[in-house]
Amino acid sequence: MRKGHLIELTFIGMLLFGFGLPHTSSAEEMQTAHAHVTNTTSIQPIDPNKLINRFIYNAGFDFTYPDAVRGIYVTGPSAGGSRFKSLVKLVETTDLNTMVIDIKEDHGNITFTPEKGSPYEKAAKNYIDDPKKMLKYLEEKDIYPIARIVVFKDSVLAKEHPELSFKENGNVWTNGKGEAFVNPFKKEVWEYNVDLAKQALAFGFQEIQFDYVRFPEGFEHYDKKLQYSQGEYKNLDMKNEKRRVKAVTDFVKYAKKELANYDAKVGVDIFGYSATIEEAPGIGQNFTNIADNVDVISSMIYPSHWSSYFGIDLPDKHPYQLVTSYAKVENEVLGKLANPPISRPWIQDFDAPWLYDGEPTHYGKREVEAQIKALQENGINEFLVWNAGNSYTKNVDYTP
Repeated sequence: MRKGHLIELTFIGMLLFGFGLPHTSSAEEMQTAHAHVTNTTSIQPIDPNKLINRFIYNAGFDFTYPDAVRGIYVTGPSAGGSRFKSLVKLVETTDLNTMVIDIKEDHGNITFTPEKGSPYEKAAKNYIDDPKKMLKYLEEKDIYPIARIVVFKDSVLAKEHPELSFKENGNVWTNGKGEAFVNPFKKEVWEYNVDLAKQALAFGFQEIQFDYVRFPEGFEHYDKKLQYSQGEYKNLDMKNEKRRVKAVTDFVKYAKKELANYDAKVGVDIFGYSATIEEAPGIGQNFTNIADNVDVISSMIYPSHWSSYFGIDLPDKHPYQLVTSYAKVENEVLGKLANPPISRPWIQDFDAPWLYDGEPTHYGKREVEAQIKALQENGINEFLVWNAGNSYTKNVDYTP
């Protein structure tokens, strides 16, 4: 946390007058609370029976949760560059209301400049010059801000700390695209990402959205040839597949607990197909386990990313049918949970030419609206629109 932020302490009376210190989740949080107490005039006696044994962090903004989140993805360069105002205008002039903004992007780069001595210094790119100024602008425009943090796909951290990655013949392993991952079994990686989430919430972001909460795709095929530590999971009486699932689920639980004092929603992006099977042991994703430990679950249900699923030949050509079929499955899975999270899927606003020999299906107004309509017909009213280059279709009705 940084100086000058407001901390609201439900136990402030006891803290100031020495009636004893309440329990917090860590000594570090208690020290932070002491360092940031402000606005201490006119203290009234507090009924000890009404005390809550934790503090709630308040960055000083007044964002309102929308009637239903309808958002777009925004890269760090877009958020900090000349395109930002045009994206804000898109949200302002439509029924969109939310931006999901990269704080840590797909290669592991941090999109703002941290304080000197920060563990994120070497990963920093000064895309967003002043995150708080940006959030103030979004507050004025009534646009709800969500911070996206890519977790286990992280070439920057893997290069800087090979011991936190997967190795092959002594070198950091990379996939076919030259991307490196860090090891979900390593608690240091958990802390690195969750501490960054705390910084984002200190800036004023209202939610954290963790992406790439998984092992690399196809990990089950090269697990045996890679060198890496399983840490405390090594001695568990279970197969490697189950260990991976447990590690990923445990990270989600850890993140949710660590961020509990920030009064912010915690969400996870997840492969859509994982809702259709018991679990995806290769990558370590169990849809039910993850959904049971977050506030928001965001399945990536881009029609282009499915093969002949649900009996649909080339789903990229049939966005309405694909999303309808998926939504029914997800509703059934989430309906079995005692406290299901908000469902907020990612939908497609991009073409997929790699699927076609000739001209691809063009994703425009009709295709985007078809996906939204399919979600709404199945009781899913929140969604996020993905375009990697932030070039979104014009004239879309986001509440068809």
